[in-house]
Amino acid sequence: MAGKRIARYGAWSSPVTSDLVASSTIGLGQIALDAGNIYWLEQRPTEAGRNVLVRRGPDGDVVDVTPPPYNVRTRVHEYGGGAYAVRGGELLFANFADQRLYRRDPAGPIRPLAPEDGLRYADAVVDAVRQRLVCVAEEHKTDDREAVNTLVSLDLSGRRTRQVLAAGHDFYASPRLSPDGKRLAWLSWDHPDMPWDGTELWTGELRPDGTLVDANQVAGSRQESIFQPEWSPDGSLYFVSDRSGWWNLYRWRGGKVEHLVARDAEFGLPQWVFGMSTYGFESADRIVCAYCTQGVWRLATVDTRTLALEDIDSPYSDISGLRAAAGCAVFLGGSPTEPVSVIHYDFATRRFEILRRSSDAVIDRGYVSVPEAIEFPTAHGLTAYGFFYSPRNRDYTAPDEEKPPLLVKSHGGPTAATSTLFSPKIQYWTSRGIAVLDVNYGGSTGYGREYRRRLHGQWGVVDVEDCVNAARYLVERGDVDSKRLAISGGSAGGYTTLCALAFRDTFSAGASHYGVSELEALVRDTHKFESRYLDLLVGPYPERKYLYRERSPIHYTEQLSSPIIFFQGLEDKVVPPSQAQMMVEALRGKGLPVAYLTFEGEQHGFRQAETIRRVLEAELFFYGRIFGFAPAGPIAPITIENLES
Repeated sequence: MAGKRIARYGAWSSPVTSDLVASSTIGLGQIALDAGNIYWLEQRPTEAGRNVLVRRGPDGDVVDVTPPPYNVRTRVHEYGGGAYAVRGGELLFANFADQRLYRRDPAGPIRPLAPEDGLRYADAVVDAVRQRLVCVAEEHKTDDREAVNTLVSLDLSGRRTRQVLAAGHDFYASPRLSPDGKRLAWLSWDHPDMPWDGTELWTGELRPDGTLVDANQVAGSRQESIFQPEWSPDGSLYFVSDRSGWWNLYRWRGGKVEHLVARDAEFGLPQWVFGMSTYGFESADRIVCAYCTQGVWRLATVDTRTLALEDIDSPYSDISGLRAAAGCAVFLGGSPTEPVSVIHYDFATRRFEILRRSSDAVIDRGYVSVPEAIEFPTAHGLTAYGFFYSPRNRDYTAPDEEKPPLLVKSHGGPTAATSTLFSPKIQYWTSRGIAVLDVNYGGSTGYGREYRRRLHGQWGVVDVEDCVNAARYLVERGDVDSKRLAISGGSAGGYTTLCALAFRDTFSAGASHYGVSELEALVRDTHKFESRYLDLLVGPYPERKYLYRERSPIHYTEQLSSPIIFFQGLEDKVVPPSQAQMMVEALRGKGLPVAYLTFEGEQHGFRQAETIRRVLEAELFFYGRIFGFAPAGPIAPITIENLES
């Protein structure tokens, strides 16, 4: 340890600053390939979270396609995704401010395509044969009635009125046209199912006039989740299904469904947003795909003739948004030491090329903590999973006998997953001497359908048990300080955080980022996509109203004994500010230390650089005051009520 300074865990000075995290990092998403061009979206915190469509041409030049003030983002399902489509250089996209569809010819101006009628659009595909757009539409009523989702077509010239192609189901997604334009495939599902619980895959014939006839269900049910239907160049329909217990690749042709790759691995994802993709066609004979085992992603190819799966040696352990074309694949890739980037893979040279990094900041490896994949025992003799990041800073060591505080991260969803992907936000903590444990509790994806369904009827129980047992596991290993355990999460992860603090005594501090505190309020005051989600996670409402009360932290504030900090966007439609406000008032009344920070202009999830910066520093300041260390560097203080008491 020669040359290292001695300082308490949490008080180490770090080059991974909040400004670096907030200002030098962008979000990357939705890749599209078109005529040799590569497109992707960039979410830029320094532009108030604006989503910008970027194009990289065959010559390597990279340009912004959508200038300010356009923000390429749809609010269908509130979470959005699938916000643009491109074909032959013609761009069609949803603009966040007015939710209208806009069109831009290769060298022309941007002009509106859809009328200003309040509808929202997503997941579009261009029907070149009929010169129209086929997409999901969402109509929000002026009264209290539920929004209506349909599949529609929009004439690209704007001369013909919108045409409804499919209606009657609660939700639609993934409209995909066959190569000859004669058939359409799509997904549908109904309340109370979510798309990772049960969906139906349909196909139908498109007549020359654009009407859809002879619709037939190909696969899916309430017990089978279908993901990403795609037509191959030879006209066969492929899709991912979890009918085996794992999301595997299947093919439908000649009226029969074939299981292409039988493996205990996940080739699919929970469809929280539109336009997700884990595979594409390099040719009719070769699929490029990504699959996940034990939380780690791999790149591979599948020969559609022999059905042989062959791994591609890749430095990336997190892969998403994969698209393919002749001779190449493009995807979002990252690793424990490399942030997510847009990656191009060339089959001829077998080389990977980074086209765009999410962060240009260079962080010395001496400040980077590499995750350890852990398996730990949890309730009922089961096993759960997570990734442990120990403190790491080449300049510092802690006093002898001191163990680091632990920050347990509970991911959102709750049907989602954490991964080994390099996260500047996690390194912000570990480089300051705070250990981090990112938990994939029961209900997370990446471990098969059975693991995902552990949360059915058990939200607020299984997730909490797993987070508690994960922390205890590290305490028993001797890695962390048992008296300085904190838990933090956003959205559903915020709910798990609040439940852990109300119903267990393991954690001595917590942070809720736009978290749920009262389940009945969430049922009454949330958007359509998740309005029946709790039927499966908790139970039918109001038939099991008692369970909703039993698992709502707001009703058990007398059991709270730990300080909590709350962060809330004031325009959040998914988890309204009232959820945080109720908990804050309860802690104030009880005399527990509490801090409450709200942010104008932020929705569900923080996108603006100043918000991201403020949240990181405030949470660090809060733990410093609670756990008794002084964070290094200038950090704006926050008000912590009842701190002295």
